[in-house]
Amino acid sequence: IFSFGFSVGCCGAAAAMSWTEQWISAVEAIRSDLGYDNSAAQLRALIKTGLLKLTDLRDNPDRFFEAHRLLAERAPRLGPGFWIRFTVHYNLCFGSVLAVGSDEQIRQLDDIQQNGLLGCFALTEKLAGVNSGMVVLTTADWDDKAQEFVLDSASEGAHKNWISQGLVADLACVVADLRVNGKSYGAHAFLVEFRKDGKVLPNIELGDMGEKTVGNDLDNAWIAFHKIRVPHRALLSRYAEVVPGNGGSYVSKAKGFTNMMMIGQRLFTGRVAVAQAALTFTRKLFESTRTFSDAKVVWGPQGNTRLTAIPQLNALYGHADRRLKRLEQFVSECGSQLAGHLKSETSPPVQLQDAIACAKIAASETSIDLCFRLKQDVGSFALMGQTGFDQMDFLQACKFAEGDSRILMQKLARDRVRSSKQIGSEKEQSLVTELKQVAGQGPKAWDENFERVYELAWTVVTRIVDNFVPGEQMPMPIGLSRL
Repeated sequence: IFSFGFSVGCCGAAAAMSWTEQWISAVEAIRSDLGYDNSAAQLRALIKTGLLKLTDLRDNPDRFFEAHRLLAERAPRLGPGFWIRFTVHYNLCFGSVLAVGSDEQIRQLDDIQQNGLLGCFALTEKLAGVNSGMVVLTTADWDDKAQEFVLDSASEGAHKNWISQGLVADLACVVADLRVNGKSYGAHAFLVEFRKDGKVLPNIELGDMGEKTVGNDLDNAWIAFHKIRVPHRALLSRYAEVVPGNGGSYVSKAKGFTNMMMIGQRLFTGRVAVAQAALTFTRKLFESTRTFSDAKVVWGPQGNTRLTAIPQLNALYGHADRRLKRLEQFVSECGSQLAGHLKSETSPPVQLQDAIACAKIAASETSIDLCFRLKQDVGSFALMGQTGFDQMDFLQACKFAEGDSRILMQKLARDRVRSSKQIGSEKEQSLVTELKQVAGQGPKAWDENFERVYELAWTVVTRIVDNFVPGEQMPMPIGLSRL
């Protein structure tokens, strides 16, 4: 049983501590070597402290992002498991309740938090993969007589896949194609009771995705629904509802946007949090490695020196610091602008949406690039356990979380080619002209020119970063460069 020893509003020393100090103290004892059941118990205990409320994403977004960042500082030691478990719970699952739930559904979040209930976010499906959301095969059919929805995974491709916290969650935010009287109304979110008295409900089939390279303190599940019945109140109904009677009727309360677009709002907060996490992991790995290399004595023909004095390593430290500082400023500005929209519950403008996508791409890909280079230049230290290098696949998770980098870059490139605006450098405009002609030749031609597509996308990324934080040209990261 895990307990962090205090809660918000308690007396004594904890009450005199700042929120940041309390949060650091609360997460300091978290471990990643105890298996996923114990990892889940640690999150339940953290939730119950009330230090971060499920509504803080809306009411105190700065605190929401800071909690993520401070947890990420521990990732070189803990790996990605607990950080992912945390953000799935706070951002994806119950953040979606904030985004598309009714006032009554949002009021339930206090009880959920006090009871330490855990949530998962069941969007990704086996067939759709990184295109999940664009394709949703799980269905939710309205049964008007019973006044229930029937959730079903009719094929293996409809199975929810890689669902973090799926083996231990009490509640699931399930994204399914809502159908009323046989007519599809597209993807909608349902808050589904997953367990009762600790046992998975009937007609829910779970499986373990298997052992991973890192983060095995996090359970990742595949989930199949076999005509499970959920009550009318399960539909998150701020923007849409089904009115019972005469077979049921679908009522949309959204104007100018789809329900899935509002569910997708959590991708923006998630991308900022992922970008922060990637940069924080990289910063911490470089700091700990620098501490080692500053102290490591090595032989030299003119006398002993320190490992840091090796030219390529010393140059890399300076290069990384400059790139990280700039991207930290960029991501911080994206987060600050997004926070205003979270508080006012408004959708961020397209320009900010694009900037957030660029932040996620640039932060995760640059982090992968810099940490790989550091691993090549620091020698055998990079082979040692508990140095952070053994947890570098945290960055691999950042690469595909909340929108795979390649998918986001494809969208940036396509949007840029469709635009008639004369913006960007001569190189950018030349690539646009070239790819307009390519696009006119069909999908095959576009795919054959994938390197030029990603080159255009990276040019857009660097322009947008430069608009926020002017600086030196950012080289294309190694993971995106030409074959």
